[in-house]
Amino acid sequence: MRLGPLLMAIGVALALTACGRQEPSGLAPAKAPAPASNPAVKSTAATAPNKTVAEAGKPLTMTLLNEDGSETVEETPGDTGAQNKLLAAVASTVAAATSSRSAAAASGTAWQDGVNYNRIVPAQPTDVPAGQIEVLEFFWYACPHCYALEPTVQTWLKSKPAYVTFTRVPVEWNEGDRSLAHLFYALAAMGKMNEDIHGEIFKEIQVTGDPLIGPDPNNAAAAERVQLSFIKKLGLSDADFEKAYQDMNVQTAMQRADQLAQRYRINSVPMFVVNGKYVTDVIMAGGPDKLISMLSDLAAQEHKH
Repeated sequence: MRLGPLLMAIGVALALTACGRQEPSGLAPAKAPAPASNPAVKSTAATAPNKTVAEAGKPLTMTLLNEDGSETVEETPGDTGAQNKLLAAVASTVAAATSSRSAAAASGTAWQDGVNYNRIVPAQPTDVPAGQIEVLEFFWYACPHCYALEPTVQTWLKSKPAYVTFTRVPVEWNEGDRSLAHLFYALAAMGKMNEDIHGEIFKEIQVTGDPLIGPDPNNAAAAERVQLSFIKKLGLSDADFEKAYQDMNVQTAMQRADQLAQRYRINSVPMFVVNGKYVTDVIMAGGPDKLISMLSDLAAQEHKH
């Protein structure tokens, strides 16, 4: 097998396991996996063990995610030289990282820096009252993995400690993403961005196949018209929506969301940040349920200090 076709195949596999910054928003999203089961989520922002976010380099690019959630590396028999050296180096690195993650997951509660999460150095300021612990979820409505994880997040929100302030932050990697973030914050300004409405937006995009940004993601006016039609279907006031859409507070909220994504170097979603100190995702945690357990444990640890 030649290296070129191998890398192409691996690139396709990775595209199916993560929602990364490089993906275009102007296309209808792929159908999401069933939300009721554990989603096959792969973060392209995961870094090697014992690296801080500030030290993290480029993500591994030759890891394959199997249907059962395990990771493997494609071997290439028959070739020699640089190709074999590259494959051997990647295989060794991935095997070590996977082994460390498996050991941490087996321990149940021993969350490890550089394995289950990456410590943010220096820690970043949060925007919550004294005594509260901030948990941010960076997401994208067109991401099927965010949609698949949503039921797990919803369940946690019903039982999370009162000292946890959970905030969703839509990414704004391009004009299409910004249009969806605009929808999110306009509804928030109307006081209508609740869990039900949040779920309806996901369903419209992931199930119905309407990207809610119009045929041209660079046409903001067209996106607004498409979204206006959608909120009418939800029984919301179109006049209130148009007013909120132009509100300067909405623009400010969008700017702050983009600044947060840049501050934490968010390159893939879903991604979580706890109290400005820890960044993690489903794969690093060891699965959706372990992710929720770790978020709770890290928040509890922060609340004690």
